[in-house]
Amino acid sequence: MAKAAKQAKNGISDKREAILRAGVKVFAAKGFFNSKVADVASEAGVADGTVYLYFKGKDDILHSIFDRAMAEFIAEGRRELEHIDDPAKQIAKIAELHLSRLGADRSLAVVFQIELRGSTKFMEAFSAAAFAEYLEIIRKTIERGQKDGAFRSDVKPIIAAKMFYGALDEMVTNWILSKKPYPLEPLAGEVVKVFLGGLNA
Repeated sequence: MAKAAKQAKNGISDKREAILRAGVKVFAAKGFFNSKVADVASEAGVADGTVYLYFKGKDDILHSIFDRAMAEFIAEGRRELEHIDDPAKQIAKIAELHLSRLGADRSLAVVFQIELRGSTKFMEAFSAAAFAEYLEIIRKTIERGQKDGAFRSDVKPIIAAKMFYGALDEMVTNWILSKKPYPLEPLAGEVVKVFLGGLNA
């Protein structure tokens, strides 16, 4: 009985994941507003009605893609940062994780950088809970560096955190819009170099 319940649960999880993966692929290729639930269902290899067993509609799929990706990224970031004491190295690790994760999945990067920002409604949602948690990780890292004397203390941590995120965000946007392919992750070092050292000679 327990085994059957576990298998059923795994089946639900597998189908939900398949729909989310299909959503990423379809939204990146066609654009969110030009896509239909039927397109996602077809890509996932399920009936249209099956999608509605897991999601209210394509808006819900888009939000779930973001929520899942952010949850995974935040969990991975927290695990990685636990083993690093130096705030500067923690900042470098955040940049590396950010660019390596999106650099490994171009479709996900397109959804994050373009499709999630297609309307004020989505931008408001994008700026909510998960994004705030991510910014808080960066803010606390900067604040820790200030307390340790590693970072200058005359800068507001939350402003610095938003600037740091903004720099990483712009690197991803330029990468997906570029007609010439290039690796994204190595740019993390350049962003960190400028962020921590500034442009002063």
